[in-house]
Amino acid sequence: MPMLDNAHRDGGTILGSSRGQQSVEVMADFLRDQRINLFFTVGGDGTQTGAYLLARECERRNMAISIIGIPKTIDNDIAYVTRTFGLATAIDEARKVLDCAHAEARGVPNGISIVKLMGRDSGFIAAGATVASQQVNFTLIPEMPFSLKGEKGFLATLKKRIENRGHAVIAIAEGAGRNLLECKDPSSDASGNVRHGDIGLFLKDAIYEYFHGEHMAVNIKYFDPSYIIRSVPANTTDNLLCDQLGRNAVHAALAGKTEMVVGEWHGMPTHIPMQLVAGQRKQLDPESNLWLSVMMSTGQPASMMG
Repeated sequence: MPMLDNAHRDGGTILGSSRGQQSVEVMADFLRDQRINLFFTVGGDGTQTGAYLLARECERRNMAISIIGIPKTIDNDIAYVTRTFGLATAIDEARKVLDCAHAEARGVPNGISIVKLMGRDSGFIAAGATVASQQVNFTLIPEMPFSLKGEKGFLATLKKRIENRGHAVIAIAEGAGRNLLECKDPSSDASGNVRHGDIGLFLKDAIYEYFHGEHMAVNIKYFDPSYIIRSVPANTTDNLLCDQLGRNAVHAALAGKTEMVVGEWHGMPTHIPMQLVAGQRKQLDPESNLWLSVMMSTGQPASMMG
């Protein structure tokens, strides 16, 4: 089909994406009326949770349909899947921004660059890009709470860095610092996700106020490349993974399987029951080699709870 000729070379999605709680009854009616018997859901936790509910509805109706989930999210937060496609590209692009942020921080006296990256519940992008760049001094992720104030808090630690080296680069995931922002904005988006305040801008203001109180002049540069990173074409690593997941999904569907998500674990293709994936989010293990690599690269303290 001409429509698909170059789809694998484009960023974003030709299918489109949406937020909201669609009725599983209406979706099941549509699949039945269109005589669709193979249905692939491409997306993250919300998509696969919806697919699970749809699969149960189709089962209740005794519909002959195979529903297979394909894990697609740059946050890499799908449970029981080693890596989702989109992560490698996101790390690639985020690393470029961090390198530019480092150049900006070094170019002015007491330069501080803050780069806010995607990662609502999981810090895989921030951690991976930090290790890839090797130019980051502080990496803040949802899995590791931190304090702003206190002798061991983030601001005092940042001050020591500026005094010793004259610049700093901070990579912060959008979901980091919830202990600082909780109850700031209790509303939810169309999919039911609680809206959190903007930790990047919050941190920028907090740094400025702290150093102003310390009578130290700092130059703060703020970067928010989130949607640019998400919309670029996939890199080679993600293209290879996408091909593998797509083929495994088709093979599973043609074999008559349903209500499952394809993935990989220790390099082996896996079939995961949707019930295990639905409603869960994988997070970065603070004891993992990845986070230990972040600590070694940044030199930041193991804890910044003041």
